[in-house]
Amino acid sequence: MQDKERSDKGTETGPVTETGGSETPKVESRFLIRLPARHNPRLQEIIDRVNGDDELSALWQAANTNSVKRRGMSDHGPVHVQIVANIALKLLRLLVERGIQPSSVADYNLPIEEAEVIVAMAGLLHDIGMSIHRADHEVYSLFVAGPKIKELLTDIYPVSTRTIITSEILHAIISHRADRQPQTLEAGIIRVADALDMEEGRSRIPFQAGQINIHSVSAAAIEKIRIEQGQDKPIRIVVGMSNSAGIFQLDELLKRKLAGSGLEAYVEIDASIQAESEKKLIHTFRI
Repeated sequence: MQDKERSDKGTETGPVTETGGSETPKVESRFLIRLPARHNPRLQEIIDRVNGDDELSALWQAANTNSVKRRGMSDHGPVHVQIVANIALKLLRLLVERGIQPSSVADYNLPIEEAEVIVAMAGLLHDIGMSIHRADHEVYSLFVAGPKIKELLTDIYPVSTRTIITSEILHAIISHRADRQPQTLEAGIIRVADALDMEEGRSRIPFQAGQINIHSVSAAAIEKIRIEQGQDKPIRIVVGMSNSAGIFQLDELLKRKLAGSGLEAYVEIDASIQAESEKKLIHTFRI
């Protein structure tokens, strides 16, 4: 009986070939998401569910296939979303330490722990629509993430609370799009956190593939990002560069994401060249 059940299940999940057999697509080994849950047991339970979710793992693989393998872009899979979720949690906690209230707390009287769930989940799911297409992936992320959020949060929250949290997560996801203005602190955090995943060559794939332009060269110039408590403002972002071309990443990309995020008054950015002399990134450039 057990053998028959395994056979039936395999037939249903694998594509049927002309010979009537079953093939299983090549799936990468599971990447375990690690986030600092601290004293937030609900967040830890959700992370555990995320790490046991085969569908979510496959969706991240599909997102990276479209982004890296097919478009030659930077990573948009589990490594990227884990970095964004970690950065988002750090930004949120630095703001809360300075007495700044998350929107879910101010508007719905939810505890801080639920604001952490919102930014962590939004960070993990913000690019899931890349599994469908790069263009408008923020919109696609909404209808891919919606059912998945409900599944991951079921039995953890009552329906009304789960519905509010889901809405806040989806708002944060769509608001990381360049032409959308975040209406919540949590959404602004995701928008900025997404832009901060640039250290140690995280955006260097086009440069390594030989695409020489200001976007690829400036990305290659970013060596290190450090996020810490600021003095005049709650958050200080310290950027280490190997070449001044990295200023383009900050002025054109990070600055654009920060503008309209709602975090402008809370963030200060300091950038500098790490070595005594600038690293030569390209030798010749021809048109």
